[in-house]
Amino acid sequence: MEKVKVYIEENKDRFLNELFEVLRIPSISAQTEHHDDMIRCAEHLAAALVKAGADHAEVMPTEGNPVVFAEKIVDPRAKTVLVYGHYDVMPVDPREEWTTEPFEPVVRDGRIWGRGADDDKGQSFMHVKAFEAMCATGTLPCNVKFMLEGEEEIGSQSLYRFCRENRKLLKSDVILVSDTSMISMETPSITCGLRGLTYMQVEVTGPDHDLHSGLFGGAVANPANVLARLVASLVDEQGRVTIPGFYDDVRELSVAERRALNRAPFNLAAYKRSVGVGDVAGETGYTTMERTGIRPSLDVNGIWGGYTDEGTKTIIPARASAKISMRLVPNQDFRKIAKLFEKHFRAIAPRSVKVRVEFLHGGAPYVSPTDLPAYRAAEQAVEATFGRKPLPFYSGGSIPIVSAFEEILGVKSILLGFGLAQDAIHSPNESYGLDQFFRGIETIPCFYRYFSEM
Repeated sequence: MEKVKVYIEENKDRFLNELFEVLRIPSISAQTEHHDDMIRCAEHLAAALVKAGADHAEVMPTEGNPVVFAEKIVDPRAKTVLVYGHYDVMPVDPREEWTTEPFEPVVRDGRIWGRGADDDKGQSFMHVKAFEAMCATGTLPCNVKFMLEGEEEIGSQSLYRFCRENRKLLKSDVILVSDTSMISMETPSITCGLRGLTYMQVEVTGPDHDLHSGLFGGAVANPANVLARLVASLVDEQGRVTIPGFYDDVRELSVAERRALNRAPFNLAAYKRSVGVGDVAGETGYTTMERTGIRPSLDVNGIWGGYTDEGTKTIIPARASAKISMRLVPNQDFRKIAKLFEKHFRAIAPRSVKVRVEFLHGGAPYVSPTDLPAYRAAEQAVEATFGRKPLPFYSGGSIPIVSAFEEILGVKSILLGFGLAQDAIHSPNESYGLDQFFRGIETIPCFYRYFSEM
């Protein structure tokens, strides 16, 4: 691996500048105004993969945003690694909270600042540059395929059909994903579990038009008031979700399993400081590590209704809405949870209002067994570059398409992520450490080497 390390060291500045070119493209999948930017970003990455050494790369259309597919076949008899990543990014709102331009990346205090710096352009681009380093030094031991999509942040809806229609093209021995985090650079970890997701939108409607709050206040139900009560009732004072049947399929971990999970280093005071809260909250009887790793949760992601501009407007709004997500753990079915949610929400709504409940998207939880050869290869790779064996880690996040890969393609995924909590993904001032970026590029070739030998 020495040749690879030398190549990376000699090309660090270029790698960084090329990442910046990708970060400057505002590929926000949630906003239709960025449709052309999605295509531009896909085409840019396809060209970058060919330049890096791919036999060919193409921008393949889907019902939504295109998929970038590329491959290099070194030997049909060799193992094949399919690299998955996404080039779409979250919206930048609230814009006024950014201290730099979201799509004009800069390096400051040893970190890359900009939307997508970590999630997932920075992490995906590590694979492009690691692939280039192996190709350039003649050390690539496996066949490599890339599948970079543009809809992960909005549920990957087009990718499910893409995978079903392209099973042969995507045939591989393992899927390698860098869209997760580690505990810290001092305590590296590999994500072995992801929570699933059910995402809903609700609308509460009262009168057929906005009413004067003086003339009608106290006589007609206010949809915003009703929505607030309904949403508040979904989680009780012990932090448990109140939807009947919500916990029916949740597997309770044994005392030994919980003890093993909590062996991972965790500083509660530092955790609270990092997010600016006076105290943590959640399901009674569980630690913060357990609440985000092995327990389900329900959160309001957005709520709106009535007058929100400057000044006053005394009305009873005709309607109010909210977006609500539920993070799920193994054995919970996201479709079943969606039905339970809708049934419950309709049942608790008073007759004074009408409700509309819509399922937006979701995905199953995912578990990557730690006895898989590919997991052991990732473990050895991290140990080689970080100097210590990584801990298995259950992440509170979700990548819904990962569980579908196993169902559709019949292949397990290894979640070899290099993000950190301080990267502030999905938030203003997203960043990614230079050490994370370059350590990732060094670690990925080690994975290929160890995996090819197994």
